[in-house]
Amino acid sequence: MAAKNHAAAAHRPARPAAVNREAPGLAIPDFDRLIHERIRLGIISALAANSSLTFNDLKKLLKTTDGNLSVHARKLEEAKYILCSKSFEGRMPRTEYTLAPAGRKAFEKYLDHMEALIQAMGR
Repeated sequence: MAAKNHAAAAHRPARPAAVNREAPGLAIPDFDRLIHERIRLGIISALAANSSLTFNDLKKLLKTTDGNLSVHARKLEEAKYILCSKSFEGRMPRTEYTLAPAGRKAFEKYLDHMEALIQAMGR
């Protein structure tokens, strides 16, 4: 039963933007929920501002744990928003992330939505 529900959910059309009840003609942007989560937004933002960052750089920057960063980075990688390369520095593993073109496009769209929301709030 759960598999059937999951398959149905994957084929649902995108939800329209929510309507602001205080200003009925004003639509609220439908944010990319994959990016909107705090740690994932931090990863995308940091990579947009840097050509690449290591796992340890991101961990320090975002003040998070190995496990938390790993889970969120994997979700972004699965969505093709970031690229991950693994290598060794001597005997130490090194994981490095870069922002993929799809991630940059999604981040720019997210920022556009935020800007529209900020503009709407200023009215």
